[in-house]
Parts: sequence; structure tokens; C-alpha cells
Amino acid sequence: MDTNMVYGIIAVVVIAVLLIVGGIWMDRSRKKNIQQSQEAAKAKADERLAAERAAQRPTAPEPAEAKRSPAEQTPDALAPPAEAPVEEVETVEETGVVEEPVPPVEKPEGKKGRLQRLRERLSKSSNPFGKALFNILAKDHLSETDWEDVEDTLLLADVGAEASEQLVEQLRTDARVTGETDPTQLREALRGELLALVGTDVDRSLEAEKPGAKKPSVIIMVGVNGTGKTTTAGKLARLFVSEDKTVMLGAADTFRAAAADQLETWGAKVDVPVVRSDKEGADPASVAFEAAAKAKDDDVDVLIIDTAGRLQNKANLMDELGKIRRVTEKNLPVDEVLLVLDATTGQNGMAQAKVFAEAIGITGVVLTKLDGSAKGGIVISVQKELGVPVKLVGVGEGPDDLAPFDPESFVDGILG
Repeated sequence: MDTNMVYGIIAVVVIAVLLIVGGIWMDRSRKKNIQQSQEAAKAKADERLAAERAAQRPTAPEPAEAKRSPAEQTPDALAPPAEAPVEEVETVEETGVVEEPVPPVEKPEGKKGRLQRLRERLSKSSNPFGKALFNILAKDHLSETDWEDVEDTLLLADVGAEASEQLVEQLRTDARVTGETDPTQLREALRGELLALVGTDVDRSLEAEKPGAKKPSVIIMVGVNGTGKTTTAGKLARLFVSEDKTVMLGAADTFRAAAADQLETWGAKVDVPVVRSDKEGADPASVAFEAAAKAKDDDVDVLIIDTAGRLQNKANLMDELGKIRRVTEKNLPVDEVLLVLDATTGQNGMAQAKVFAEAIGITGVVLTKLDGSAKGGIVISVQKELGVPVKLVGVGEGPDDLAPFDPESFVDGILG
């Protein structure tokens, strides 16, 4: 390589360096000029606003003093206006905020009224299951075909195969059914057998309501999409508020659009705070962890954590429910896991229940849309399969239509 070529390369490199340095210097100069221009414009705007405010301030003296000349005015008249009135005028002019009246906090209905409504709605329901069962058993002499019809009726009501077979065997040996008896005795026999299957000696109380309950008592709500899980969480908060308990909600359903907003709407009506993420799609476990920490710091009575609806065949999402529980328990033990099921889904809901029981462990079931319909037998089958009781039922769309499950009201609703 000759000397001229070396010099040429050096010259090109030097020119490139100079261009780069020059570009950087020009860019910094340009930014500096822009910043100076913005600061100058801001200063002018501030001066203009100050002048406008000064012109709007009440500076006129009292009428009696205004008639005097400046030399005759007293020192008080010549004194500037007091600070307090000026500050009040400035506050109104700068903000223009008009405080809106805060809506009153609702007082939810207590358990007594809820149970009464439950009984009324179940008793008024037109239940094809109960009527069909009663009509078959009311025959004078029951043939094998009649008993098969009884079992079929129970299966169609989603009582479950094992429970249906058990009930039929009990009825076949009951003299009030097989003998020639009046309808009243038949109804009592059927009522007694159904009550035995549903269970009248089962503890259906929530952990948070028991004497000596832990504080805060943590409840995790789980269930598939469409069962009314978030709504049930809001209604459950109202139930606790009616018992004068302090409640906090955790919006760990970060996947469904506006789920946290829906929960906040429920909480606002009864002055219950909601812990939520600032963005959609955040880690649900982190929201649950934060909610547990805040509930512990605030020493509330109950923390209810709402989770995203899951499809039972999504193994990775089911694993995430287990993660939510583990993370929550780093701050507080989880006392209750309530599975929300739609009573009208029947055996499909039963399949969902089994998967959730394996994923996170269930302590109780909440049945929504329980109106004494033909699928009401799910109460019996879900308890038999999972070994956990139905603790709460929803019988309407109202905010206080969630009530403790009452076996006698339920069976009477089935029989009509």
C-alpha cells in the first residue's frame, strides 16, 4: 500500500470523525435552543396568568373609604386585602372543582331476610323433577317399570347414578311408598329420603363466621367462565358486611377485560376496598400476594380473592391456581376455597368440580342459578363426589340474593 493511499484513508477517517462530532454538537445546540424557547414561552405564560389573576382580585376599598382622597384614607383602608379571601378566590379560579356529593353506602340485607327469600323462591318454582317423581310414586301398585322410571327421573335431574340407586333402594323398602297411603304420607317419605341424601347434619358455615376464626380469614373464589364467579365474590362481600365484618377484595382475575372494574363497582357500594393491578394481564399471583399483605396490615376480618375463570382442560392455568394459593399463603393462610358452579350445567359442572378439587383443594361449593329447576339434583351429586358441602346458593339477580344453603328449603322446593 503506497503512502498516498494511506494519507487518503486517514483523511477520510478524520473527515468522518469531524462530521460525527459536528452532528452531535449541532444536535445538542438545537435541543438547547428548543429548551430555552420553551422556558421563555412558559415564563411569558406565567406572567400573563399572574397579571390576569391580579386584575380579577377584589382590590376596591369599602364604599365609605372610596369617597375619600388617598391622603384622607385611614391606614386600614390603605392596607392590602387579607390573605385568606385572596387564597379562596385563587383556589376556585385555578381548579374550578365542584365537589360532588358522595353516594351513601348501602346496608346489605342480613341472613334472615336472605333465607326467607330463598324459601319463597324455591317454593314458588315449578319443578318438573319433583312433580314427575311424586306422580310415579303416587300410583297404588308400583311395577318394575315404575321403579325404573323413578331412577330415570333422578338421573335426568343430575342426582347422579350412585345416589339415584341408593334413593330407589330406600324408597322400595319404605311402607309409606309401597303401601296404599295418602299423598301426605308419600310426600313425607320422599322428603325424608331426599333430606338424608342432601345432608342435614353437615357443617355448612364459612370459616370466617365460626367462633375464633382467624383474622384476616382468606377466601379464594374459583370457577370456570360464565358461572358468575366475580359477581358471587361481590355478593359474598355484601353478606359479610351485613354481619358487620370488615372486608377486602383482591382482583386476581387479570385476564378478563374489566373484571377488576366489576369488582370495584361491587365494593364501592358497601365501602369495601379492592386491591388490583394497574394494568391488564398482570401476574394474578402477584395481585393475590399484595392483597394478602394489605389485608394483614389493615387487620380486616375477611379477604376475598377473585381469580380468572378457567377451562377445566387447561392444565397450565389450573397450575396457576395452585400458584396463587401458595403465594397467598406466604402472607396469610388460606381458610376457604369456594368453587362457584352454575346449577343448570348439571353433570358438566360435576366434571369441572373434580378438576378444581385436584388443582387447588375445595372446602365448599357455591351454586348459582338454583331456582328449583330440573337440574337441582347437582346439589346431591356434587357433595357425594367431592366430599364437601354446598355452602351458599344464588337464587336471583339481585345484589343480596346470595344466601346460606338450607337443605329443608331446597328439598321443599324440589317437591313443590
